[in-house]
Amino acid sequence: MDNSFTTIDEYIANAAEEDRETLRELRRVISEAAPEATEKISYQMPTFFLHGNLVHFAAFKGHFGFYPAPTGIEAFQEDLSKYKGSKGAIQFPKDKPLPYELIIRIVKFRVEENVRANEAKKAKKRKVKDAEVK
Repeated sequence: MDNSFTTIDEYIANAAEEDRETLRELRRVISEAAPEATEKISYQMPTFFLHGNLVHFAAFKGHFGFYPAPTGIEAFQEDLSKYKGSKGAIQFPKDKPLPYELIIRIVKFRVEENVRANEAKKAKKRKVKDAEVK
């Protein structure tokens, strides 16, 4: 795969032909679960962004990687226990259907998490600004 892509469309176009449909479906599912998120390439992977990175995904030789941050994995640890993974990554084997319903739940969790963190950051800034005014 060529690693010089700048959009998710380019990433998918450069993926192995047999992976493209799954990548398109994964993109669609994530987009519907996080409609306000924007798309970008980060770490040379398709990424959805909303007040910070939400999730990344990628195609590899034997699996699709899904990267919902360590908190996304911790929150769904029991559901994800049948998949290989690490602190921040999950490997969905290519020879099995992707668990789209679980992916949707994880993405929605990450959206809520990022929105809450952003609101807390704004509240803290307001508090500091108010303290400076006094």
